[in-house]
Amino acid sequence: MTEPILELKDVKTTVKTADGQVVPILKGINLKINTGDFITIIGTNGAGKSTLFNTIAGNLRVTSGQVMHNGEDITKLPEEKRTKFISRVFQDPKLGTAPRMTVAENMLLATKRGMRRPLLLRKLKQKMPDFIEMAKTMNNGLENRMNTFVGGLSGGQRQALSFLMATITKPDILLLDEHTAALDPHTSQNLLTVTDQKIKQDKLTALMITHHMEDALKYGNRLLVLKDGQVKADIRQDQKQKLHVADLYDFFED
Repeated sequence: MTEPILELKDVKTTVKTADGQVVPILKGINLKINTGDFITIIGTNGAGKSTLFNTIAGNLRVTSGQVMHNGEDITKLPEEKRTKFISRVFQDPKLGTAPRMTVAENMLLATKRGMRRPLLLRKLKQKMPDFIEMAKTMNNGLENRMNTFVGGLSGGQRQALSFLMATITKPDILLLDEHTAALDPHTSQNLLTVTDQKIKQDKLTALMITHHMEDALKYGNRLLVLKDGQVKADIRQDQKQKLHVADLYDFFED
């Protein structure tokens, strides 16, 4: 049996509140993520969804348990070193891009993710045709804005750029943290369609948090239900196809 690309073993995390109280958030997460998995994640506010992503990405240390990457213990590996194999797209389109750089400059920067960046010639002109072709796949006119400063883009184009930057080097793990939640319905649906196509085409391993039950059922080969810091259900493709939105709400009943 092949090794999971990412595994969480009895992971527990706590956070300290402003008044000094220690509050448990993740309460013993056991999760095996295999290469090529596209896992949608649902849960109520406070269920631990973003904390799970913060723990995987390394910007929140685990209180106990282990995080494994290809069989190697990365529990204490800092966030900046995990960027070599983990990419993340946030809910806020303003995160993940440099507003005072152009679209093309941002894309060039993303090709160096997790690498040392010595002072060399940028070679931006040579890479521009490739960047334009990549931008065309987003289906929103981004290819016509390559020399535009990112701060001047629409929210949808900026989020499309964030997605392109996160996937440009084909990360081992792609974390999609409600990456369409701040967009209007049409723009959101376009980005979701492109996301699904890109994950399938490049055989990416991805986890996607969503509040939309329809999207949780439509996309991915696994559905994870988080409740009160624990995995309430891990639903595989064959089971998922038999479910309706109403069935998902049953998981949140006390």
